[in-house]
Amino acid sequence: MLHVKNVTRMFGSKAAVDNASFVVEKSAFVGIIGRSGAGKSTFLRMMNRLTDASSGELNFEGTNVLTLQGAAKRAWQSQCAMIFQQFNLVPRMDVASNVLHGLLNRRSTLATVFNVWPKDDILKALSILERLGIAEQAPKRAEALSGGQQQRVAIARAVMQDPKVILADEPIASLDPMNAQVVMDTLRRIHDEDGRMIIANLHTLDTARRYCDRVIGMRDGRIVFDGTPDMLSTSVAREIYGADESFNESATSTSITAPTPAGDNAYADAMLS
Repeated sequence: MLHVKNVTRMFGSKAAVDNASFVVEKSAFVGIIGRSGAGKSTFLRMMNRLTDASSGELNFEGTNVLTLQGAAKRAWQSQCAMIFQQFNLVPRMDVASNVLHGLLNRRSTLATVFNVWPKDDILKALSILERLGIAEQAPKRAEALSGGQQQRVAIARAVMQDPKVILADEPIASLDPMNAQVVMDTLRRIHDEDGRMIIANLHTLDTARRYCDRVIGMRDGRIVFDGTPDMLSTSVAREIYGADESFNESATSTSITAPTPAGDNAYADAMLS
């Protein structure tokens, strides 16, 4: 389904992503792990075409999405939904309308500006919210919800697009432990029930072990590990996170029920505390 070949993104003389290559032959839940600045977010933004690649190919179902332009690029972005760490909802807009905005690329600009939607679209949005356990929040403003609820609204908006791929960029980094587990359970259930490919950037090894079918480790823009969760040994963790000799196995198993870190130093808090 997905063939990434020598994908590189340069910022001046620095390679944020350096010759990344891997193949995903069938729909899977893929976790990308690594410290802040490893290139995880840049890679997802290239895949969704929010950032252009400097070189390489990223073929999905035989199409190099890095070369798409205009309507073809917008169509790909509809098929490759993005979930962000900070939710990216419209705070003063009600929850149902935020979910309906997943259809922006498929509905007229005039209709979306005036928030006028076909009945079938509204019913679909409410059905998705019910599936994610937050249907009762539909009439509320997004800003009135907890962080975990807002992230589930963001997931609902992504599902509303009916995408083939969902990209999640640090989806639990700003959440408390309970909401982090709810969000990860939701993403896993969407993968299992719908068969959608999910690629999620994650900070902790324990989360990757618990939820992912496959894990890719990045360090300084390069892929340094690609394997199954049970292959995430202490030595592998050292390679990915660049920890010193004090790094041990207990440091790699921070539970999702422990405080979930956020911010640029999250890897240090999660992995080395």
